[in-house]
Amino acid sequence: MKTTIGKMLLAAGLFAATVPAFAEIAVIVNPKNPATRMFSEQAAQFFVGKSALFTPIEFNEGAPIRTEFYAKVLQKEPAQVKAIWSKLVFTGKGTAPKEYHSAAEVKKAVAADVSAIGYIDKSAVDDTVKVILTVQ
Repeated sequence: MKTTIGKMLLAAGLFAATVPAFAEIAVIVNPKNPATRMFSEQAAQFFVGKSALFTPIEFNEGAPIRTEFYAKVLQKEPAQVKAIWSKLVFTGKGTAPKEYHSAAEVKKAVAADVSAIGYIDKSAVDDTVKVILTVQ
């Protein structure tokens, strides 16, 4: 019995080790943006099209950080968010966020637009963007 439990715990640990996790995700805006702090619930509104106050900047579909951000901030699966945006685009009520391949590209897009909001691994933050929320 102990061996079975031990094997299960080992397998669970190995599985967890194969799923990339970011230590901290930083929600970022342009340094000239007047926002200084934001709650997760507020940030989530922009990434599901419920508010147009900020322009969301996304990682490409399938990016591990995107999946983690959706789980931690939006509390949704990627397929759910995709369905939300599909409906908004189809009905003419929204435009899907632009997608980028890397943290450097997301950072550059946010730095270039005072109304943009994005997210990157906190370790990639520099003075070209301003952190308004950190998610662990």
